[in-house]
Amino acid sequence: MQGGSGGTTAPERRPGTGHEEQSSLHQNGHIVALNGHAPHAAAAALPMPQFTPPASSPAPMDTPMDTPTSSTTVLREQWEGKHEFLLSCIGYCVGLGNVWRFPYLCYRNGGGVFLIPYFLMLFVTGVPLFLMELSLGQYGSAGPITVWKCCPLLKGIGIGMLCVSVLVCLYYNVIIAWTFYYLGSSLQSPLPWSCDHVDNAAICGNASAANGSSDPLSPTEIFWNERVLGVVHSEGLHDPGPVRWQLALCLLAAWIIIFLCMMKGIRSSGKVVYVTATFPYLVLVVLVIRGATLEGSLQGVAFYLTPDWGRLANAQVWNDAASQIFYSLGIGVGGLLSMASYNKFDNNVIRDTIIITMGNCATSFFAGFAIFSVLGHMAWRKGVAVQEVADSGPGLAFVAYPEALALLPGSVFWSILFFIMLFMLGVDTLFGNMEGITTAVLDEFPHLRGNTLHKSLFLGVLCFCFYLMGLLLVTNVSLCVCVCVCVLIFILSSSSQGGIYWFTLIDSFSTSFGLIIITLFMCLGISFFYGVNQFCQDIVDMIPLCPPWCRRLLLYFKACWVFCTPFLLLFILTYIFIEMYNTSLHYGAYVYPRWGKALGVCMGATCCLQIPIWALVALCRETGTLRDRFQKSIRPLNCWRENYLNSVGRVQEAEPERVEAPFTVTLTDMDFTAMTWERGSEA
Repeated sequence: MQGGSGGTTAPERRPGTGHEEQSSLHQNGHIVALNGHAPHAAAAALPMPQFTPPASSPAPMDTPMDTPTSSTTVLREQWEGKHEFLLSCIGYCVGLGNVWRFPYLCYRNGGGVFLIPYFLMLFVTGVPLFLMELSLGQYGSAGPITVWKCCPLLKGIGIGMLCVSVLVCLYYNVIIAWTFYYLGSSLQSPLPWSCDHVDNAAICGNASAANGSSDPLSPTEIFWNERVLGVVHSEGLHDPGPVRWQLALCLLAAWIIIFLCMMKGIRSSGKVVYVTATFPYLVLVVLVIRGATLEGSLQGVAFYLTPDWGRLANAQVWNDAASQIFYSLGIGVGGLLSMASYNKFDNNVIRDTIIITMGNCATSFFAGFAIFSVLGHMAWRKGVAVQEVADSGPGLAFVAYPEALALLPGSVFWSILFFIMLFMLGVDTLFGNMEGITTAVLDEFPHLRGNTLHKSLFLGVLCFCFYLMGLLLVTNVSLCVCVCVCVLIFILSSSSQGGIYWFTLIDSFSTSFGLIIITLFMCLGISFFYGVNQFCQDIVDMIPLCPPWCRRLLLYFKACWVFCTPFLLLFILTYIFIEMYNTSLHYGAYVYPRWGKALGVCMGATCCLQIPIWALVALCRETGTLRDRFQKSIRPLNCWRENYLNSVGRVQEAEPERVEAPFTVTLTDMDFTAMTWERGSEA
């Protein structure tokens, strides 16, 4: 502050911009500059300006300056071991899509040729964005919402992530409910969807007599559509039908398991992943070995990997590769960011990124052998081509593959093993999504984190509300609810006869263009608002004795964050909009009406519209011109670097969070007397 004969305005001070020779007091967001131009030797003899804190001041002025955090700050938990974080992230990323989507995309898009765009998209888009999320969470030690104290203007990105996580959690647990139903049905011999079952004898006999002249439904298709979904009794979105209480009970059991596994936060889920993240690999190895011994398995593997080089000229192939990388790694949902926030500050985030991303992609490729070796055997048994039995999504997991397993000796054992694997794959992914929601809320309301009982009650209420949303909407009055509640209607239908229609709608739009836009703004915001150079320096600060290869690798990531990754995200976004406009959404023979598709678009738009809404809120909270407001709202708050200062043992000097309004002080005659005395002593 400059001296003068009149009042002066105290300048704003952000981290690293204060002057050590000028003492400051920070109270309720205001700065009171204490003008002391006398040297330190005479400072005690000169009366200092007094400041009386208002009655509402949250802390006395004699708070020790060597305490970097507030006395009300609740310490965050940390992973008890390095392997807990790695297994949690691997379990989160390696989900159902690795088993039921990647193999199908691989054979549809040119076999082995698909690996070229797949790994290219991995290194240009997947790995850089994965590292960005892990680094943000670990450096700030905060969840998807609070972490944007690094750039308050972009807080809406965290809110959007939270919205996506809610939608994903709602429909993802439906898959676990289906898995429970199949797992229970697998405990009987013969399997209820096999031709050996007495109820299917007539169906299989008619299919054999048809001799290919028609296309009758197989026992697995009948079991899936009639006994599990009951979809044959529903006409579409407008006809959800009555509750299927078997699925409602399975859904309740799924949420109870999620609650029990996450009841103590990462202390409980971190132990569970030792089983849930490793057991699927054991099952995949067993299935690959068993599949290799089957007749016709080589035909299925050849169909999986035979290259078709002409497919590389098709834009659909590149879009499928980018989309699979994006969704498989779980980017932009908040789960990665939340799990990384419980890391130690000096964890090597670059090393973890490489291990997790490469492990995820290797799992997808390896799972293809387990899937297509068995499907090849089924095609050989039926005397048809492999493409006639191959499918993706729920059609593969609950129709094609169970039918193939029913043909094997000991089919009950293989079926139980397969559906336990699906259950663990789904549960691990749901752990990450639920962690994103709970961490975001607990960071915003830290008093919940400090009380184990309150935290458990919050998690229980959250799981119970998710379940109740399904039961409350599983009625024929679903069309009367308002549009804002309709985004949750699919879970209503997950237990009803028309549930698969709502499931497909939410699955298609909840992680579509809205998620891409959220991730695009995250990449651009960190690169250009927060500063890509500062972000790279933050990563270096987190890695003790950063090896030279890490620094060189950061140059590559910097180029991706600024140029390559935003360009590819724009390409994916453009392709999604074109495809959304030109193609209709359908499930089987049912084509979705326009109002259904519009409902899905509103769902995705709700997530990404959080960005401009909360950016406007951040601007309104600032003062000054629009340019000043913008400049203030993109600066990190002081508390952004608390985790770094605590880790290196540095003391954060008393610096203000922000000046909300001009604050003036008046220089007295004593100030000028002190300045005269100082000049005289120097002479």
